Amino acid sequence: MIALVEGLAQQHLDSVEALVAHHVALEKRIKALEDKQKKNSRNSSKPPSGDGFVKRTKSLRKKSERPSGGQKGHPGSTLEWSGQVDEVVRHPADECQGCGASLQAAAVIAHDRRQVHELPPLKLQVIEHQGEVKCCEQCQTISRAAFPSEVNSRLQYGNGVRGLMVYLMNAQLLPSDRTREVLREVFGFEVSEGTLYNAREKCFDQLAPVEAQIKAGLEAAAVMHCDETGLRVNSKLWWLHVASTAQLTYYFVHAKRGRVAIDEMDVLPNFNGISVHDGWQSYFGYDCAHSLCNAHHLRELRFIVERYEQPWAEAMMTLLCNIKAQVDIAKVAGERVLSAGQLNHFEMKYQTILTAGFEANPPPPVDENTPKKRGRVKQSPPKNLLDRLDLHDTAVLAFMFDFRVPFDNNQAERDVRMMKLKQKISGCFRAVTGSQQFCRIRGYISTLRKQGLSVLEALKSSFTGNPVLPIFQPE
Repeated sequence: MIALVEGLAQQHLDSVEALVAHHVALEKRIKALEDKQKKNSRNSSKPPSGDGFVKRTKSLRKKSERPSGGQKGHPGSTLEWSGQVDEVVRHPADECQGCGASLQAAAVIAHDRRQVHELPPLKLQVIEHQGEVKCCEQCQTISRAAFPSEVNSRLQYGNGVRGLMVYLMNAQLLPSDRTREVLREVFGFEVSEGTLYNAREKCFDQLAPVEAQIKAGLEAAAVMHCDETGLRVNSKLWWLHVASTAQLTYYFVHAKRGRVAIDEMDVLPNFNGISVHDGWQSYFGYDCAHSLCNAHHLRELRFIVERYEQPWAEAMMTLLCNIKAQVDIAKVAGERVLSAGQLNHFEMKYQTILTAGFEANPPPPVDENTPKKRGRVKQSPPKNLLDRLDLHDTAVLAFMFDFRVPFDNNQAERDVRMMKLKQKISGCFRAVTGSQQFCRIRGYISTLRKQGLSVLEALKSSFTGNPVLPIFQPE
């Protein structure tokens, strides 16, 4: 009888322990789901497209005191009166507006003038090249005139047309069918899809040395921005990597996201300046100096304030914004560094906030009876962020110590944004070769635009073998 009671008691005890474990697991799952549900583009790296139609009530931006619209002193732009005209259309005044008498024989005393800026009729121009063929009277040898190097076929499209094809597909991000539609409706000629891709391939080949010089310019830069994003290639998830400055852009597509891809990209391994990125662990494996994107930190801190209601996160947001404001003021004043007193004050404040954060998020208790699992112990989002801010404090505050370093990694994110738009318009790339061609040409286009150079004219020049060259070391 005693054994039976002990057995039933043990069964009940085992059931209670199982229920407690199940309850703990459910609590963790509910917490994870609630954390996910609370994240949006304002408090995480989630894109704005994932917010749906929910009204956004909070923003990290502060309301400007300036009125909307053009600001005082802004030069503006408008259609200007032209001193030279291509065509004059005269409108006669044949009848008096007072009495109705005929004015056909009256002298013109003045003209009222209005100008209309209009496009001329657009059509394909056919240029026929004729090479002379002559026979030598002395030796009877037939000699033929040499054609220009770009005229290498009996029938072909010119550099202007091929440059426009590449421009529409790579600069304006049009799919091949829509590119053909534009060429047909605007210029009145049909072009095959194969012709479009042949033009892009030719441009890709011609820009290989330009891309190599862009990479060399990035490696020599003082500050370089790095980022990566998902890219669909042949219905599989690949990764688009970008390395850029305010004047140069280089794209690289790879099946991997981490160290293997960055090594094959071959920019960071040769870089000795300051790399600005979002904290992806693979970037820290290189010997250059590092700076972390504080826009990411502000969003994560906003999430902790909204989800966990921890005061230290609000204090850290305020501190980072205050430091940025002081740096901006110092830059406007022509200074190159904050004063020693300011630096010491901000560093002490930073550490004080971290201490308060660690006190609010102690490490989870260790149960010696629980078997140890491989890998790191799972922590809460606040604790993970605190560890990162503490471990990489120099990278977080790099913008405070070196005014060349920006507060965020917006440069790389802007360079990535148009590549995401390409996917929204055209979907995935059907082949790796196509994605590589697009990345090289798009990096060239982005570099040209950053330096204020004409993209269309540069793409035309690429088919001559002498592409327009940007400045490769603008810093």
